[in-house]
Amino acid sequence: MKTVLDICLVFLMLNIPGVLTLSTHVALIYPQDPVLRMGSNLTVSCWVHPDLKIHASSLFWTLNGQQLPSSMYKVLSPTNLSVTLAGLNASRQTSGDNLVCHNHKGHILAGSCLYVGMPPEKPVTLTCWSRNTKDLTCSWAPGGKGETNISTQYRLKYKLRWYGKEKECEDYTHSQPYSCSITRDLHLFTPYEIWVEASNQLGQATSDVITLDILDVVTTDPPSGVTVSRVGLLEDQLSVRWEAPPALKDFLFQAKYQIRYRLEDSQDWKVMDDVGNQTSCRLAGLRPGTVYFVQVRCNPVGIYGSRKAGIWSQWSHPTAASTPHSERLMSGSCDSKSSGDSNSTLRRELKQFFGWVRKHAYGCSSMSMKLYDQWRVLMQKSHKARNQVLPGDKS
Repeated sequence: MKTVLDICLVFLMLNIPGVLTLSTHVALIYPQDPVLRMGSNLTVSCWVHPDLKIHASSLFWTLNGQQLPSSMYKVLSPTNLSVTLAGLNASRQTSGDNLVCHNHKGHILAGSCLYVGMPPEKPVTLTCWSRNTKDLTCSWAPGGKGETNISTQYRLKYKLRWYGKEKECEDYTHSQPYSCSITRDLHLFTPYEIWVEASNQLGQATSDVITLDILDVVTTDPPSGVTVSRVGLLEDQLSVRWEAPPALKDFLFQAKYQIRYRLEDSQDWKVMDDVGNQTSCRLAGLRPGTVYFVQVRCNPVGIYGSRKAGIWSQWSHPTAASTPHSERLMSGSCDSKSSGDSNSTLRRELKQFFGWVRKHAYGCSSMSMKLYDQWRVLMQKSHKARNQVLPGDKS
């Protein structure tokens, strides 16, 4: 808070023309730099040195550069003018609001910074994660409405659950505003107790204490080497392959993966949760001749025998691929009427069967996939052969 007060004082001394040096004690304001709750009333006095021969009735006040009405003033003595501020609003910035006493020519005689806000409430949503067991990062949110409007400090503290002394996190340079990273002297297989303390000049509050083992909150880098390719001539499928996160290759764990994909012209992702721990997957039921974007993420389940679910990594960078165009859509020929009549029953039955296979082959499950591939190849060959024969029948 001292730094903030110095900033406010420097602002008053250097950035407003006509200020008289305070070292001469030509004028004083009391109380100086008060800290108050929102809604408080405040009476401030400006005392002028008698040698200046300035009567208090000629003085006036400004708050953040705006002159305050004289109805708020009271002449306490020939050298003392007070102003009363009722129902104070929150400070516009944490460096305080500028309350200034001026002489009749507008020169600044003295100034004060007002800090109006609220005491902090209990910090909430304390969450921690470890990237590849090498560190422990925690984030939280201020309690209540969040903003106290005055300078408030947050300290992340931790200790080993059964022994060890209380320590404070030191690395608050994380990109998130309310977070801190513990980067050294971490212990595996031992629970930690972690909490956040918030304090300012109006009060203090402490979050709930959470207990965790680092192995239970491990996350990792996204899977690498993600490739998406076509599955032969099957126009509604794509094959996705990836590699396990290299940072965890020496750990005993069984990863599980998720895939999400979307159309090129859409922002709606479709997530597949049934990928399991395999590093490849077949996407089925896609649109022919369409570009898809695909991403993969990893959850290191059961690292070193942990029974917790783990934390999902970030998604990998999007990888794009397109499905083949449908030969039926590209062909300019069509079945003759007689051919269509003779095969209508068969086509209807095959359509029903195709729908069943397509429904059950969706996802990454290998069940029915071989049968599905055989069916699609057979259908495409049948259409191709028919498209080649029919023009000859017309000649």
